[in-house]
Amino acid sequence: AAPTEARAAGDARAASTGDALWQRLEFGSEVFFEWATDLDTGDTQKLEVRIEPELEVELPHAMRLTALGRLRVDAFDRMWRGDAQMVEVSSQTRPRLIGNRAEVELRELHLAGRLDRVRWRLGKQQVVWGQADGLKVLDVVNPQSFREFILEDFEDSRIPLWTANVEVPVGPATAQFLWIPDASGHAFVPEGSVFEFRAEGLAYPSSRPGLDVVVQEVERPTKFFSDSDAGVRISGFAGGWDLSLNYLYHYEDIPVPFRSVETGGAVPTLRFRPEYERSHLAGGTFSTAWGDLIVRGETGFTFGRYYPTADLADRDGVIETDELGSVLGLDWYGFDETVLSAQLFHSWATRRASRMIRYEHEGVATLLAQRDFLHDALIVETMWLHSLRQNDGLLRPKVKYEVQSGLHVYLGFDWFYGTRNGLFGQFDGRDRVRIGTEWGF
Repeated sequence: AAPTEARAAGDARAASTGDALWQRLEFGSEVFFEWATDLDTGDTQKLEVRIEPELEVELPHAMRLTALGRLRVDAFDRMWRGDAQMVEVSSQTRPRLIGNRAEVELRELHLAGRLDRVRWRLGKQQVVWGQADGLKVLDVVNPQSFREFILEDFEDSRIPLWTANVEVPVGPATAQFLWIPDASGHAFVPEGSVFEFRAEGLAYPSSRPGLDVVVQEVERPTKFFSDSDAGVRISGFAGGWDLSLNYLYHYEDIPVPFRSVETGGAVPTLRFRPEYERSHLAGGTFSTAWGDLIVRGETGFTFGRYYPTADLADRDGVIETDELGSVLGLDWYGFDETVLSAQLFHSWATRRASRMIRYEHEGVATLLAQRDFLHDALIVETMWLHSLRQNDGLLRPKVKYEVQSGLHVYLGFDWFYGTRNGLFGQFDGRDRVRIGTEWGF
């Protein structure tokens, strides 16, 4: 009887351990479908399914392991043309392509815990700085994929990086320290894709009259420690204000298009030698609530930023300048089930050189109107972004309906307008209608 009882006790402990392990696992997934059609030509821009499974595991000593994946399948090879790799993204970070129609990606994989009052998170993750909508001032810790220009949600377009993220209480404030040994930059779509950049200063010229154009392969940071990025943020609450001070020492996510004109051959050669350059970003955020009004803003000063010049006689084809970026936002909740939001972005290049391909002062205004109906089951919103200097912009109305808990359907439009050299106007002729579903379980 004793061996039988021992075996029974062992089976009970094993079952209990298995139950306990199962209880520590949390699994969920989101499934997205979207069909986007060009309003001018009637052609399908994309017919896409995304599956994003997420697993969380509670571990001993109050630690938690999180893994988030993404499988994207698009029946039309137009958003990211061909099988081109995201060469701007490090090999250990970029998605893996499956032919021309699909990709699989480990979006996040991090271990989080705490030691006394210190919180830490190690692994592939997103770090969000700033509070702006639509465009970015301080939210530059993670680079961005421009697969769909700026039309994707930030959470989807940010490129997660391998990061050490530590938060330490300092009196009434919290200090966040970042170390990022992941040398990834912005990911730009290959030639022939729907949202390929075409505006002057954002794309390399394919040809110049009387010149051969050569674009060399970009020089990338390769040293694990010395080429790492690092940042610190001090945040807290004082006098009714949420405040933060931010500093980031990093490689700019867009390579500098250094340029030279070579006259040794039969035809002069315009040669581009793109390189990533270091910069310092210092700034801060603020926000407070006055009744139904929320006032928020952020500012960031970049020491050392490069912009191309149209002057072919310039020695290296770029101008170095400092830049001050800022945004002021007002959010009004004074009407039932309604949000009205306005933002004003401003960028000032402190050095104005002859023929630099940007204005000394540039600004973008945004307006958002959103109203909920049917006890939040129906959401109607419109967002408008307008460049004050280039006089171009983007209008994005959308209607979203909750069919049942966790299942939504939506209809949206993206309308671009303006000249071809504007940030938004370069995509005039890429207007589209979108229908889709979102299902989470």
